[in-house]
Amino acid sequence: MVPKLSVQSLSLLLFSVGMALNMTAKQDLRCIMYFTGQHPVAPSIDQLQHVTHVAIAFMSPGFFNEPGRTDWPLFTTVTDVRSKFPKGTKVQVAIGGWGDTAGFSAAALNDTTRRTFAENVASMVAATGADGIDVDWEYPGGNGEDYKQVPNSAKAWEIDAYPLLLGELRGALGPNKIISAAVPGLQRDMLAFTRLTVPRIMRHVDYLNVMTYDLMNRRDTVTKHHTGVALSLEAVDAYISAGAAPQKLNLGFAFYIKYFKTVHDECALASPIGCPTLQLEDPATGKDLGRSGGFSWHDPIPDEVAESFTKAVNFGVYDEDQGGYYYWDAAEDLWWTFDTPDAIKRKFPAILGQRRLGGVFAWGLGEDAPLFKHFITLSNEFEGRLHERKDEL
Repeated sequence: MVPKLSVQSLSLLLFSVGMALNMTAKQDLRCIMYFTGQHPVAPSIDQLQHVTHVAIAFMSPGFFNEPGRTDWPLFTTVTDVRSKFPKGTKVQVAIGGWGDTAGFSAAALNDTTRRTFAENVASMVAATGADGIDVDWEYPGGNGEDYKQVPNSAKAWEIDAYPLLLGELRGALGPNKIISAAVPGLQRDMLAFTRLTVPRIMRHVDYLNVMTYDLMNRRDTVTKHHTGVALSLEAVDAYISAGAAPQKLNLGFAFYIKYFKTVHDECALASPIGCPTLQLEDPATGKDLGRSGGFSWHDPIPDEVAESFTKAVNFGVYDEDQGGYYYWDAAEDLWWTFDTPDAIKRKFPAILGQRRLGGVFAWGLGEDAPLFKHFITLSNEFEGRLHERKDEL
């Protein structure tokens, strides 16, 4: 026999169910901000209510290859970072970063080196009070910053070693600490992320931060959106096809601007989207030839492109086909590509909604200072997605 409930009891039950659904929605969706040494600033704490995780970037992987190490150099402390964010925000230490990969290669080499690395990481997490780590190995298997000096064939062994290193980290950190990994957004760089390796990787990580930015870089020869919708969908679909659950993937947002020098005649005669660039890197060394650049919203605008950037902000347009804000400056032969608040809004239904991903992240929070308008837009859209998820539940 089902007992009758009073109006008060029924109201309390409905309230409890509603709270539980709301908490489930929040737990299901992640909003992660990288907090960087380049721009270690944050908005007021009341604006950060939707941030669920913070990744302090970076600590060098080389620190963890020495047995028995006890000092952990970082530009700030976990305690100080916690004080800037709402109570309950998870704080991770991001290890690695672009170009800082030698320490990972040394760590992944064999069982002994993997164990030493993982034990030291666990010691660091315990000493700093962090909630976990973010592994920024860019990129296992090759195509990193040194790809012209060290051929991918010399790094092929890293493809199998990468999930082994993650497994050792999980064993040392235990089941309750967070392990995430920042992973490539371009399929040409996903050498270590295949149908054979992704299921092995996902056994050990809580989620992947898919770097759906820098999708145009100096290795490209034609213009495209560095953080566009179509290319972002290609990236997340590649991980899903390889075996990653969508709810374990976070979509990346870039709080910075990029520009590239173009070939004038070809861009003038046709669409500036997909038109040729000048050679952007040295074909022998891979070094930057100074024909492209980037800066965050918090950085001073470089004098040599300041006038062109003003035009990009005022006269740029949104590409409805590929999804991305851009401007081609015919006078300076410069291709500009970056996210506006409107472009950020469009990504939530087009990518988060369509693919039902587990969250978002941005590089980086302080990069959007002092106005934080891109972060505020992302936070507002994230709140909307929370409500949608709650309605679905």
